[in-house]
Amino acid sequence: MTGHGSKFGRKKEQAIAALLSHRNLEESAKAAGISAATLKRWMKLPEFKAAYLEARRELVFQTNARMQQNAGVAASVLFKLMADPATPPSIRARTAQCILECANKSLELEDIEARIARLEENEQRERGDSD
Repeated sequence: MTGHGSKFGRKKEQAIAALLSHRNLEESAKAAGISAATLKRWMKLPEFKAAYLEARRELVFQTNARMQQNAGVAASVLFKLMADPATPPSIRARTAQCILECANKSLELEDIEARIARLEENEQRERGDSD
């Protein structure tokens, strides 16, 4: 039975990779070399669910890192579109709105970070007073 367990592990990893790279369950199962029924059954297993969730989290983490790396280029494109008189007015307006929304979110994040820092400082002071 050991051989079966190791095959399940390898196939399970292939199935997870296929789920991340194909449009639906049937295509994923075919790419992994298993039946759709088997994949549906595996997706109910706690171990498989946990591994699939972790793989999805890692994919999102990597995607977000790539987006952050390219944020400067994206901002440059938005600024150029917004400033270019040849850009259709609707696109210029949407670009300006996007820039303002991003600026506001950034400011909100800075405010939250400052509030958290103050709360942490107050907590440390209170602990220091009670010691």
